[in-house]
Amino acid sequence: MVVTRKNDEAVSPVIGVILMVAITVILAAVIAAFVFGMSGNISKTKVVAATVSQSDGTHITTTYNGGQDSATLSYGVVTVTPGSTAAAGLTYTNASGTATTNNIFGPVVGSTVTYSTTTLSGFSAQDHVVVVGFFQDGAQQVILDSYV
Repeated sequence: MVVTRKNDEAVSPVIGVILMVAITVILAAVIAAFVFGMSGNISKTKVVAATVSQSDGTHITTTYNGGQDSATLSYGVVTVTPGSTAAAGLTYTNASGTATTNNIFGPVVGSTVTYSTTTLSGFSAQDHVVVVGFFQDGAQQVILDSYV
């Protein structure tokens, strides 16, 4: 009687190791291309702060507080969107209280922009204030987005 021996191995161990190494190298190359390609578009978040307060029903004051990256701030732009149409006719003043023709504050810590309304109803309780910082490297960043 002839005994035949059956081989259960489909691929030799050497071929298996070569395939595993090839798959690992290809996978590492794809991941590296994805990660290094994406990192070029990410900008560093600047650390600066601004606060907003409403002292009474007719004035909203935004103050620049500085921060770790305050030396790189060129200027900030303040936008107030009244919660109601009754607060139309906004005017703004700078830190010295003189009327200005824009809503921009300088990079000096403590700079303010005060919005005033001349309507009798004043500001509502849901006025939207947004402060956007413009930096020396050309970056723009929202540094305050709040309701007062």
